[in-house]
Amino acid sequence: MTWLVPLPVVVPLIAAGLALAMSRRPRVQGAISVAALSIVLAVAIGLIFVTHTQGPQVVNVGGWSAPVGIALVGDRLSALMLLVSAIVLLCVLLYSLAQGIADGNEGAPVAIYHPTYLVLSAGVANAFLSGDLFNLYVGFEILLAASFVLLTLGGTGERIRAGSIYVIVSLLSSVLFLISIAMIYAATGTLNLAQLSERLLEIDPGVRLVLQVMLLMGFAIKAAVFPLSAWLPDSYPTAPAPVTAVFAGLLTKVGVYAIIRMQTLLFTDGALDTVLMWAALLTMLVGIIGAVAQDDIKRLLSFTLVSHIGYMIFGISLANQTGLSSAIFYVAHHITVQTALFLVAGLIERRGGTTSLEKLGSLGKFAPALAILFFVPAMNLAGIPPMSGFLGKVGLLQAGLELGSPLALATVAGGLLTSLLTLYAVVKAWNKAFWQDAPEKLPGDSTPRSMFGPAAVLAALGVLFAVVGGPLYHYTDAAARDLQAQTPYVDAVLVHGDRGEGDSDAAGGDDG
Repeated sequence: MTWLVPLPVVVPLIAAGLALAMSRRPRVQGAISVAALSIVLAVAIGLIFVTHTQGPQVVNVGGWSAPVGIALVGDRLSALMLLVSAIVLLCVLLYSLAQGIADGNEGAPVAIYHPTYLVLSAGVANAFLSGDLFNLYVGFEILLAASFVLLTLGGTGERIRAGSIYVIVSLLSSVLFLISIAMIYAATGTLNLAQLSERLLEIDPGVRLVLQVMLLMGFAIKAAVFPLSAWLPDSYPTAPAPVTAVFAGLLTKVGVYAIIRMQTLLFTDGALDTVLMWAALLTMLVGIIGAVAQDDIKRLLSFTLVSHIGYMIFGISLANQTGLSSAIFYVAHHITVQTALFLVAGLIERRGGTTSLEKLGSLGKFAPALAILFFVPAMNLAGIPPMSGFLGKVGLLQAGLELGSPLALATVAGGLLTSLLTLYAVVKAWNKAFWQDAPEKLPGDSTPRSMFGPAAVLAALGVLFAVVGGPLYHYTDAAARDLQAQTPYVDAVLVHGDRGEGDSDAAGGDDG
């Protein structure tokens, strides 16, 4: 079933070309986009079952064997990330199409939207499947180039300013990543992740630590880990609601995914685990303090996004199976819940004419369904039992207690405090937007049911994660075991010991 592996990258790219060719026929563009992402979703479901029953699936691009060629690798972790991202991308696309239909020609997505959105999807999939550091860099650049376009759609001054900040920060991250790649290749003679897991152990520990720090800084910027997170709250809220939602749900998680790969496959000596744990604690607290201080729903959600990245980094820093499994579970939960909340924020802005909590009010009276739609994922984000946010946090806190170090216990306490402050922040937002009397008549339009659907699906998916919490945790436990063992991944890529399958499997020497 290895033929499934490249499809999440190839299908959106082909569809992007078709959509660009149909730039004067927006309905055809929409149909192409929906069909392409539906295929990606079906492929991701297939990969979940195949990787869980048969182990990692590897495709050597162009028939060139690893490490000479580029390998695309689908294992349990990447399959789960592909599935959740495919669901989110499809729901956000349907939301944007419904918004365009409701607003007529004025609100319809511009011709470049669909090709760019599909390229973004291909970049995300390429990052999740890459078995090569440079190809991972290419995946990042694909999705970042697409995100530059999406972030500045409409060309307003505020969006251009936010887009400029995003471009500068992203370019800095990319430069750090590219320098790291050059240094790693100079030190080891390879960029294949499976081969790097063996060769990095053979180099000087001081050099290895420098390489780890460089990579971690590049990925931490992308993941919005404190103190490299100040760019996010200013960049995301200005974009259109669908764009903000997919950015908040997916782009930072690609950075988290890269950190998981780095810490479990390339640098397993735990040299920076303490640094990561401190970063996790500070990310939680600084982010949630910023959220509590906000009076705008989009900015409040942007700060909670930063804060909850801290939970994922905490799980990675624990370097045990429980922590890693819980971090993977929490990533999947957070992608759906955070995306749902930003889509609902778009509905609130449409109905109330603003996202300022000082100007909103009485929405519970005029739009009770919208009140419920905000309340459910908000409580899930806060970790109210028995929702998936609660299950993820319990797993992380349990892993911290198992480790038992003073810093781990302090981070557990920080996680509990962050959860309580998250509850305070979202309840404050819900009360002000839906229960307090509006200071003046709301100028917004009614919200079409077709826009409710995708947001409701994502909110329901967050609840479904709690219903299937046992099987999902069983899956993430297996993924965590594979990551810590390394053997399933390495053996699948380097089937001949130091070479993979392909035309160059008889070649000798380094790939450099």
